[in-house]
Amino acid sequence: MRAVGVERYGGPEVLRVVELPEPHAGPGQVRIRVHAAAVNPADTLLRAGVVDHLLTELDPPYRPGQDAAGVLDEIGPGTQTDLRVGDRVMAIVTPIEPSGGAYAEYIVLDADQVAHAPAGSSHAEAATLPLNGLTARLALDMLRLPPGRTVAVTGAAGAVGGYAVQLAKADGLRVLADASPSDEELVRRLGADVVVARGADVAERFRAAAPDGVDAVIDAALLGTAVLPAIRPGGALALLRSTGEPGTDLLAGLPNGVTVHEVYVPQYGHARDKLEQLGRLAEQGALSLRVAGTFPPERAADAHRALEAGGVRGRQVLEFGHQNQENV
Repeated sequence: MRAVGVERYGGPEVLRVVELPEPHAGPGQVRIRVHAAAVNPADTLLRAGVVDHLLTELDPPYRPGQDAAGVLDEIGPGTQTDLRVGDRVMAIVTPIEPSGGAYAEYIVLDADQVAHAPAGSSHAEAATLPLNGLTARLALDMLRLPPGRTVAVTGAAGAVGGYAVQLAKADGLRVLADASPSDEELVRRLGADVVVARGADVAERFRAAAPDGVDAVIDAALLGTAVLPAIRPGGALALLRSTGEPGTDLLAGLPNGVTVHEVYVPQYGHARDKLEQLGRLAEQGALSLRVAGTFPPERAADAHRALEAGGVRGRQVLEFGHQNQENV
């Protein structure tokens, strides 16, 4: 099968289309004929070698990709699932596990990593939901804010930030969000109650809208310490990347009893009920599936370059065509 992998770490140019043995589903597993795999910031970390210490049980080429969408085409012996061969599905993938990443024509996963794709969605659209939607869902679940409380979201126009805004509204929260002038209308359409200008001093603008401080911040823009002044005493900060990882700062001396939650989405890697719930919300129009652009596997490097250049709204998606097979 064709896949996109890296034999050596580096910039986007190290991504290559490679031929790998076709995998088959074992007990408790299913196989997806992948039509689409979203491109996420975590994929660039794998490509650059930042997570090399987590790949000790795998052999190169290492394969990025944490979202897959396509058609279920194989169910392993003894697997208990209501999914059926031919179902359109989406899945969250963990590239550091034996399955490898989602950048491949076929991927084998545990059945509880796979859910029905939202009805009416394209494969590319469905591929934008699992990782980013579950990340936002986990952040809100960790914050445990009751309806009526206030949450601020940074990076609200991005993929994770957009889902955080929409899921927070579905949870009955008041949502403050940041946006550039060109993104303000988009963020309002996502459902934010108050939209402020983005930037390093965004905490001051959040405070102007919530003088006593917000109950929590979901920091999709990775602003770190810059958003702490927006949070009320005893409030919380949800970090979408561990402190000290690329793009983050080390948090120290947190003010007024603020609690920090590090959102590690593999905690929901087998939470099929959460993924199915996200699919239902997408079907209802409560979640917007935003595809920023599509690329064939041979142009994976271009997709990574576009992501790293910034300003992407939604997700870039790699599309795998399957010759002599119907694009169900």
